[in-house]
Amino acid sequence: MATVFSAERREKSGKGPARALRREGKIPAIVYGGRSEPVPLAVPFKDIKRELGTNPRFFSTVFELDFGGERLKVLPREVQLHPVSDDPLHVDFLRAETGATITVEVPVRFVHEDQSPGMKRGGVLNIVRRTLELVCPADGIPGEIVIDLAGREIGDSVHISQVTLPAGVRPTITDRDFTICSIVPPTVATETKAATGEAGPAS
Repeated sequence: MATVFSAERREKSGKGPARALRREGKIPAIVYGGRSEPVPLAVPFKDIKRELGTNPRFFSTVFELDFGGERLKVLPREVQLHPVSDDPLHVDFLRAETGATITVEVPVRFVHEDQSPGMKRGGVLNIVRRTLELVCPADGIPGEIVIDLAGREIGDSVHISQVTLPAGVRPTITDRDFTICSIVPPTVATETKAATGEAGPAS
């Protein structure tokens, strides 16, 4: 079930009205996209602050805005933050209308490292992409893409063509079979870390 934010339409724009909204515990926002005109609105500061701080998938999560009983599904696209406090100052939402498709960054999660023969023999997981840019149905955005490392040997790579994506979901990159991760020998990982000055596995 989608998280619901209360919302109200705002008639005035500019720095003065925005400051007045913030004094009331709200922040200015806008909804755009789809077949309708952009809608300026105000949403509760505390709700946006909470979601930004606790939801790592904030920008790939569909929320609902409640305009006095009328609800609209939206996807956060951009949040303007205060340069010192990191408090949200303004939010851009994209309409997530049924039947529409949306391009989003979806996190990748790697599982069953303990079932990888290559990693048991000292191989190192080299993560090339921690997120995937995907075109998804507005009502079918995956929370994450899981990569199973069971059975992977040193020298194995996982390419996008080997990943089963949910129905209706496709990568934005279609002209090459790009790599998501590989299992490299420990000597390669060490050389890469020395060359880049990184403390963790090469990425």
